[in-house]
Amino acid sequence: MSPPEQPPRFFLDRSLGRTAVPEALRADRWNLITLAEHYDMPADEQVADTEWIEEAAKRGWPILMKDKRIRHRQAEITAVAQRKARCFVITRGDLPSADMTQRFIANKAAILAAAAQPGAYIYSVQTDRISRLYP
Repeated sequence: MSPPEQPPRFFLDRSLGRTAVPEALRADRWNLITLAEHYDMPADEQVADTEWIEEAAKRGWPILMKDKRIRHRQAEITAVAQRKARCFVITRGDLPSADMTQRFIANKAAILAAAAQPGAYIYSVQTDRISRLYP
């Protein structure tokens, strides 16, 4: 019998904040690292989106982010495609931390199932489902 598969470690973009969302997801037993934890502060504020997307994908970390225009940014789409990144994005910029957290938690099973599949892709995280944005 093989051991149970460990859930992936997720990478959280700075757009989700450094404290409230990561703490709430960790309380729900998500394995994650934030951009600030990986790059340290204040260096985390200077890391280009394409750089951290490539780094997270290289390490095999699915990405959680908030970016209402991700599908319109060619440099980020190219980074996702070339590095086979697995991304889950909240596309509403006006949500408070508690609502962002709730979206991830409500869709945890779907996110984990999708994250088990090879990239490249971007899923939008809605209140009650995830929907593929790219490709």
